[in-house]
Amino acid sequence: MAKAAGLNPRVVIAVDLFGQPADYYSIMEIAQVYRLKVLADAAQSFGATLDGKRVGTFGDATATSFFPAKPLGCYGDGGAILINDHSIASVLESIRMHGKGSHRYEHVRVGINGRLDTMQAAILLEKLNIFDDEIEARNRIAARYAQALSGHVVTPEVKSNARSVWAQYTICIEGGRDLVAERMRAAGVPTAIHYPIPLHHQPAYRDQLRAAPVLPIAEMLSDQVLSLPMHPYLEPTTQDYIVEALVSAVTS
Repeated sequence: MAKAAGLNPRVVIAVDLFGQPADYYSIMEIAQVYRLKVLADAAQSFGATLDGKRVGTFGDATATSFFPAKPLGCYGDGGAILINDHSIASVLESIRMHGKGSHRYEHVRVGINGRLDTMQAAILLEKLNIFDDEIEARNRIAARYAQALSGHVVTPEVKSNARSVWAQYTICIEGGRDLVAERMRAAGVPTAIHYPIPLHHQPAYRDQLRAAPVLPIAEMLSDQVLSLPMHPYLEPTTQDYIVEALVSAVTS
């Protein structure tokens, strides 16, 4: 469709949602046919795996986030680009430091101030020491959610060859999602909706080329998804309360 519109696609961006890696093998197979670069958006999936391979090893480059709410979060803003090409890495390093050239007062390109400060890096280094344990804990909590909520709501599924880091535990409620969220809030349980407006309905992209006039799955899910509390230190008693509140909200 892009070629029919006179466009020449160069890049495909694969997005890992809620902690689970995208289907990179299928994406890269198509990209190879059309000679497209593959950029991975792993903002929510750092630490996840696909066939035992870590996110960050697929495609041409991977971007991830260390925002505090992410599975590996610092105490402020932070992120990283993972790449296995020294020539591109040097360009990225230049861009993140105001377009720096051979020294800090030479600017060979237009850049940004995108450096991760030392304090955030120090925090991340310490948190890396326990990161694998936290991933294990997140998976135990997700499994407990799945068992307790089966038959009440649509619970997330992880591909058989993948492992999620459960950045969010997001369920689907087929009708009345907003009312359920209100009842949860009244019970003292915070929830979140990721994401209430599909990308193709955002003002910035509303008039851009799209694959079809409507994207029914994205539009349906934006009306159904609800994220429950998820972190590696969620106590069983707290999780039980969340589950009881949700079941009550759904069945009331």
